[in-house]
Amino acid sequence: MSTDKLIIFDTTLRDGEQSPGASMTRDEKLRIARQLERLKVDVIEAGFAASSNGDFECVQAIARAIKDSTVCSLARTNDRDITRAAEALKDAGRARIHLFIATSPLHMEKKLRMTPEQVLEQSRLSTRFARNLAEDIEFSAEDGYRSDPDFLCRVVEAAIEEGATTINIPDTVGYAIPELYGSFIKNLRERVPNSDKAVWSVHCHNDLGMAVANSLAGVKIGGARQVECTINGLGERAGNCSLEEVVMAVKTRRDYFGLEVGIDAKHLLAASRMVSQTTGFVVQPNKAVVGANAFAHASGIHQDGVLKARDTYEIMRAEDVGWSTNKIVLGKLSGRNAFKQRLQELGVELESEGEINAAFARFKELADRKSEIFDEDILALVSDESMHGDKEQFGFVSLAQHSETGERPQASIVFTMNGKEVRSSSEGNGPVDASLKAIEAHVQSGAEMVLYSVNAISGSTESQGEVTVRLQNAGRVVNGVGADPDIVVASAKAYLSALNKLQSKAERVAAQG
Repeated sequence: MSTDKLIIFDTTLRDGEQSPGASMTRDEKLRIARQLERLKVDVIEAGFAASSNGDFECVQAIARAIKDSTVCSLARTNDRDITRAAEALKDAGRARIHLFIATSPLHMEKKLRMTPEQVLEQSRLSTRFARNLAEDIEFSAEDGYRSDPDFLCRVVEAAIEEGATTINIPDTVGYAIPELYGSFIKNLRERVPNSDKAVWSVHCHNDLGMAVANSLAGVKIGGARQVECTINGLGERAGNCSLEEVVMAVKTRRDYFGLEVGIDAKHLLAASRMVSQTTGFVVQPNKAVVGANAFAHASGIHQDGVLKARDTYEIMRAEDVGWSTNKIVLGKLSGRNAFKQRLQELGVELESEGEINAAFARFKELADRKSEIFDEDILALVSDESMHGDKEQFGFVSLAQHSETGERPQASIVFTMNGKEVRSSSEGNGPVDASLKAIEAHVQSGAEMVLYSVNAISGSTESQGEVTVRLQNAGRVVNGVGADPDIVVASAKAYLSALNKLQSKAERVAAQG
């Protein structure tokens, strides 16, 4: 592979999903995978096939649906995980098995309870086993940055000898500093005799806010040619390296990096919005590249400069990352074919005519209440439909609430529970509080609400409100998302969505690369 190409490895669907409450359904993962393919991501890490039957099915479905990107599954260094990953990936056009084992003294002793020699031997045997099942093998040394370099060199050399085609050295806990991390990668590549037989990769976490800087240092100083990242920097704790920031840094500063990236950047904003609306993790307004203020100029001096010549203050063009497509797309007079076409452009593929008809009916209902329909509105209503379908235990029907200054607010809600309509009423400190208490009074889930967040989908008082509710119960944390022009209704939908996820008992095995 040419050394002037930087491979973009997206792990939104695997490492990103490890954010508290960010777990996604199969259909949601498929929708995001298709958007990543449209973005021309080189490698899509679809999940951790051995962690649960649900994850296996997601990896399998993505492997069957994606044609232009390599589809990857994570696996621990044991035969069962590797076999499970290979099974899930067997229908992929291009498949990669991604092995990982911890190599730092702390992790080997406390987590694995293995000696360095045992880890070395397991790395060797598992890579050999995986190479017999797939041609494209990635080997990750978990907590690699805090590993002893001498030992890490031995492990990496063995993995390459046994057929690993990509070597990943993660900063698993976000401890690295750019110059030091870049030098660490460079040192390994110089010391490992067969280092030129594999592509070197970086995977950085953002605990000190340096994931992007560390990744780029690993590329520029260390010579890595793959960056592992997520849309919006999604991920556990402080998140992962942000895909959109790495991509635009390399594109904008090609004079410095001298590298090509295959990403079609005009789809970055759409991918960001889709991931945000699916997971309920709102993008901060001042987020680089995809934040609402990323190309806004409030200072009079800046505004004057931009009007005279854009490059006085803008180093990127907003339309190059997708902002120009954020226009009014449809209205109440738009027909079904125009709606269907827009869904396809947004990467939403509904499987049956019945689903398209249901989504179109919701669109017309929204258009009667809201004169201007944006892309974000369409994504929200499709996302809302998938979260509150017939298969779910709880579904929203209707809500009435009364709020008046000086009086205690009241709410009465009708919702479905296992297909049957139930009614419940309650008072509260406000209409939202009253509505959610009315639901809880009947359901009695006992869950604790640890986050309530409201976000306007587009920029006016007519906008749909998007609400995220995070619930915690018996050690499980889930996010529910709801959207509606009425913020109280959106809140009720979000709460019911979270309750549905709490009912899902899918067990997951935590993994960290």
